[in-house]
Amino acid sequence: MKEQLRIVSPNGHLGFAPTKEESFRLAVETRPDYYCADSGSDDIGATALGADRSVSMERWQRHDLELMLLAAREQDVPMIIGSAGDCGSNSRVDMFVRFIKEIAAEHDLPPFRLAYFYSEVDTAYLRQLHDDGVTIEGLDDRAALTIEDIDATTRAVAVAGVHPFVAALEQGADVIIGGRSSDCAVFAAPAIFEGFPEEHAYYAGKVLECASFCAEPYGAKESVIATITHDDVKVTAMAPWQRCTVASVAGHAMYERSNPYFEWFAGGMLDMTDCVYEQYDERTTRVTGQRVVPVEGKVTVKIEGSGRVGEKYLGIAGIRDPYTIANIDKVIELSRQQVADEFSDIDYHLAFTVYGKNGVMGDLEPVKEITSHELGIAIEGIADSAEVAESVTLYATRQLFYARLPEVKGTAGTAAFVTDEVLPATTSYRWTMNHIVPVDDPMSLFDLHLVEVGSMILQPQA
Repeated sequence: MKEQLRIVSPNGHLGFAPTKEESFRLAVETRPDYYCADSGSDDIGATALGADRSVSMERWQRHDLELMLLAAREQDVPMIIGSAGDCGSNSRVDMFVRFIKEIAAEHDLPPFRLAYFYSEVDTAYLRQLHDDGVTIEGLDDRAALTIEDIDATTRAVAVAGVHPFVAALEQGADVIIGGRSSDCAVFAAPAIFEGFPEEHAYYAGKVLECASFCAEPYGAKESVIATITHDDVKVTAMAPWQRCTVASVAGHAMYERSNPYFEWFAGGMLDMTDCVYEQYDERTTRVTGQRVVPVEGKVTVKIEGSGRVGEKYLGIAGIRDPYTIANIDKVIELSRQQVADEFSDIDYHLAFTVYGKNGVMGDLEPVKEITSHELGIAIEGIADSAEVAESVTLYATRQLFYARLPEVKGTAGTAAFVTDEVLPATTSYRWTMNHIVPVDDPMSLFDLHLVEVGSMILQPQA
């Protein structure tokens, strides 16, 4: 059994922006045991999954995959990617598999085994569970899944734990392209496969998921390495100007979670309440004290679902008049009412985001008094058809121009538009599912395949 395992994380969201090559090259020189990266997130919103597309540029995705593939194949160590193509849908997995094959051909790489798995879930399966009386519990205060939720869903994916990755490694995979996956599972899987304690494997996954976000000073897309032993996890920054400090590593462990000490995954929870952080060397922090709490009963797998809301247009307006700024809520309400009167028999969604007031925080914004000399307003109109969405958005935007306040004696002209027209946006989607389903077999929702790149197809695996 190995005494330690070293995993490189070159990018916290592969392809979202290109990996920085200098720190990656330094990581390669240390000859790690695995190259792993997560390539997706639900932070990007529901549109990518619903529309079945990426939000990253293909050129950046290819760049990152090529860096990792060439290094991993040259050193004959595995490479693992989770949540392919931003949302991890089946088409995104196929796209990444195609990229890997094309890059291998371009560089005339020797044959290697490529495993990939799909994560999409047929809503008919969820409907059958519902009809059978299975409670599909909601996360983050959502109610249990309803038939209405299922009917509203355009596309759904299951979020894989370590299981399909470990199964692929057991079958000898050199490269793994995963569908939608738990961030930490991408990194925990090889450590568990190699026999290291689960608590250290999952902690390494938690700290590596965003690459250099766990280092300081801040710098995205730089490589970091986790060294996992049977006693601890050490995380080291590769960029010469970055350090993994006690504060930066502990801070990242608490990142993006409602409870900063708990990280849930299929089959259990990583409890970081009693973690001990020590500065091991100039650029390395050592972590101990983490533990894994297995779930009681059946393993549960998270399901993410996205449903179409409608077609969307955007208007953009600027306000400079001090009196209008002071009364901006009244102006917006005037616009809303004008739209309601004009489109009284049509379903639509209309939203105003006021930058310079509470555009980022919304109702949670603690600063209530407007002090800016100008405001920017984004007007979002959504309807079932693009024609209606454009009409609603255009009408609402122009009402800001015409909005009358009783005390104002001047004519119209209190708003300036970036463009005279409103701009078409992508079709709008919303999250319809953020739930968990109990399963007898953690592999049951994931369809694993294994092929040999550079020679004939081996076999599809059920």
